[in-house]
Amino acid sequence: MRQRTSDRVYEELAAAILELRIEPGASLSETDLAEQLQVSRTPLREAIARLVDGGLVSVLPQVGTRVEPIRLHDVEQARFVRESLELAAFAAACDKPERDVTGLRALLAEQERCQQAHDLDGFFAADEALHRQIFEMSGYPGAWQVMQPMKMHLDRFRRLSLPDPQTVRDLVDEHTAIVDALESGDAATGHEHISRHARRVLEDAAVFQARHPGYFAD
Repeated sequence: MRQRTSDRVYEELAAAILELRIEPGASLSETDLAEQLQVSRTPLREAIARLVDGGLVSVLPQVGTRVEPIRLHDVEQARFVRESLELAAFAAACDKPERDVTGLRALLAEQERCQQAHDLDGFFAADEALHRQIFEMSGYPGAWQVMQPMKMHLDRFRRLSLPDPQTVRDLVDEHTAIVDALESGDAATGHEHISRHARRVLEDAAVFQARHPGYFAD
C-alpha cells in the first residue's frame, strides 16, 4: 500500500524534531519546508497539524509556526506512561513458557558496536528496537504503538543525554540486565531494572537545562 504524502512528511519532520536536527524553539517556514521536502502546501499543512496535535509544534497568529520547547512536565508524563506499560509488558513476557531472547541479544551486540563507533543514531535505533521487541514478546505490540505520540516528548529529552559516553555505557549495561532477567523469567528483578532504567532520564534534568537553556520552557 502506497504511503500518503502527508504521512511521509509527518514522519520526516517528527524524526528531525526528535533527533534535535530541528531544535526546540526553531521557527518553521512552510515555503522552505515545502521546497526541501518537495511537496505541496496541502500535505505539509496536514503533517504540521498532526505535530500540533502531538504538542511538538505550535502555530500562533502573527508569530508563525515553531517547534515547541521541551517541558519537563510533558517528559515526566511520558516517562510515567512508558514505565507503567513496560513493566506490564515485561511481566507478560516473563509469563510466556518460551522466551527466545536471541533477537534481544543481537540488539545488545548492535548497541555495543554503536557505542564503540560513537554512532548515536544507530544506538538510539537499537535501543528503541530492543524495547519494542519486549512488547512484541509480551503479546501486546499495540501497547508500544499507543504510547508513541506521548513518548515523543520523552525521546527529545533522551537524545540530550546520548553524547555522554558514560551514559551510553550505562544504558547498554541496564539493557543487558533487563534481557538477562527476561531470559530467566525473573519478573521481580526485571521490574527493578526497568524502573531504574526509565527514571534515570530525569536524574540530570538540571544539567541539561543549564547546558541547553534555550531548549526548555520550564
